Amino acid sequence: QEQLVESGGGSVQAGDSLRLSCTASARTFYNEHIGWFRQAPGRDREFVAAISRGGLSTRYADSVRGRFTISRGNARNTVDLQMNSLKPEDTAVYYCGSSTVVFNGRPTPLERDFHSWGQGTQVTVSS
Repeated sequence: QEQLVESGGGSVQAGDSLRLSCTASARTFYNEHIGWFRQAPGRDREFVAAISRGGLSTRYADSVRGRFTISRGNARNTVDLQMNSLKPEDTAVYYCGSSTVVFNGRPTPLERDFHSWGQGTQVTVSS
């Protein structure tokens, strides 16, 4: 089974920006929705953002809306997560996964609907 590949994590100060990338095979990239999730120490993995396979529909968690932007880089089969105005509470391991499930007309935000998880990339935001 395919495993997506995350990259771009790092350690930054509060208020800084980071750009994460999720690389998929062409088959997955063009046929499935891609979502970003994160898991902080001692907490469950939570939804961050998702984008439809065509790139026309997105969904964001309330905690990141207006600060994070998810987009598709068609030339590279990647889905990027631009993270601005980072906060210490954004500190987590960030994962991407793929899904074919739609909820209320947009990609599902439910972890159980995603698969092909990558190994994750660490994002640390210090105050």
